[in-house]
Amino acid sequence: MLSLNQKLAQQQKLSPQQIQYQKLLQLNTLALEQRIKTELELNPILEEIMEVEIDLTQEQPEKEKEEAQEEYEDFDKEEFDLEDFMNDSEYESDRVNRSKDDEVYQPVAPARESLSEHLTNQLRLLNLNENLFTLGEEIIGNLDSDGYLKRDLKEILNELSMFEHIEIPFNEAEALLKKIQRFDPPGIASRNLQECLLVQLRYSDFDPYYKYLAEQLLEHFFDDFTKKRFEAIKQKMNLTDETLKNVNNLIQRLDPKPGEGNIESEEMNQITPDFIIEKVEDNFIITLNDRSVPSVTLSKTYLEMIENNKRGKKNEREKNTYKFLREKFESAKWFIACIQQRRETLMKIMRAILEKQYEFFEKGPKFLKPMIYKDIAEEIQMDISTISRVVNGKYVQSPMGIHELKYFFSEGLSTDSGEEVSNKHIKERLKELIENEDKHQPFSDDKLAEMLNQEGIHIARRTIAKYREHLRIPIARLRKEI
Repeated sequence: MLSLNQKLAQQQKLSPQQIQYQKLLQLNTLALEQRIKTELELNPILEEIMEVEIDLTQEQPEKEKEEAQEEYEDFDKEEFDLEDFMNDSEYESDRVNRSKDDEVYQPVAPARESLSEHLTNQLRLLNLNENLFTLGEEIIGNLDSDGYLKRDLKEILNELSMFEHIEIPFNEAEALLKKIQRFDPPGIASRNLQECLLVQLRYSDFDPYYKYLAEQLLEHFFDDFTKKRFEAIKQKMNLTDETLKNVNNLIQRLDPKPGEGNIESEEMNQITPDFIIEKVEDNFIITLNDRSVPSVTLSKTYLEMIENNKRGKKNEREKNTYKFLREKFESAKWFIACIQQRRETLMKIMRAILEKQYEFFEKGPKFLKPMIYKDIAEEIQMDISTISRVVNGKYVQSPMGIHELKYFFSEGLSTDSGEEVSNKHIKERLKELIENEDKHQPFSDDKLAEMLNQEGIHIARRTIAKYREHLRIPIARLRKEI
């Protein structure tokens, strides 16, 4: 039997304006710049201010500050009148811009030849036939970020045969790969570390005697070498301690990652800090680094057009025009308000981080305190999700270098004195201990845990192992030197 029931429920829904604000909040400076340019193309009501006219950082009377704050905090509920925006003084107050005394200077990274271009130019010098040149391009295009060829050569040949109808004998392909491995930088396109080191060694100008011994060691005792079984190598190759040390030093001069830092990737992009913190006398000054971001305002021309369309009787076409402009005006107004609110939120969060981590900015990484998103959220009375959106993918430049905002958030451990210590501080201390250890008798994880416990930091051996792996430091046996 069918029945009708009434149910009263309370649901929280975000308005389109709030959604837009949340999306803008998570953009870094470069992404925001692109987003504003896109909005300028889509919305005719918005226009870019080519000449900076107003300094938003100027001190304003308290009453004006309160009015501006109310306007932006309640923008999703505000009822507006079009004529409010026709007054020049109020019209200018909605501009998002900076002082005309600010220099707009954006350093441009110098153009440089990528590794793939560098290798392709060398490939052209070989005067290959069309098929082999295509294979060479495929090999270069399949290198990873360290410069290694991780795909099987037979797989590349099968792909060329299937999709390009190019047939190349395997011995010719192998010969071409050997030639590419001799390109600059040598060892590029190697299939493993052993091959990479051997290629560099064979075409180097090292001392012939030690070069021969190093080649024999890498060819026949590579597993012993990577596991630092130096005693076994000495016995198998009948070497003295001094000779083995010289051979080892020679191998250490080779580059295990010939392509590192050269292949074009997202990592190659220059980091543009979103905040700049400078120390002036005894105070830290925070600046939001948004000088490259276009300043936008509402177009007077279109505002006048809306005002003219508002009055009198209108035909169907004029009604549609008025409706279109009104919608775009709403959108433009919200967009400007969102940018301004984003700016205020970012500054509020960065100030809270600076206050919590003041000693870090004053003295360095050893003084980083444990801090979680909840600490900042409670401090500035915002939601944790807002803090998460702001710190993700944003950077700050300070006297201590450039750091992602996430860097300042970490869990902590209690010491004997009851002080909370950041796990990043513990990692720094762990790194110090390992750097200063006797390389002939490196500390085990148990020993490192014991040493930290003696300093009042109670930490388990497995935690030491985890932190050591995060720092990419090998186990004691692999750190041991001859």
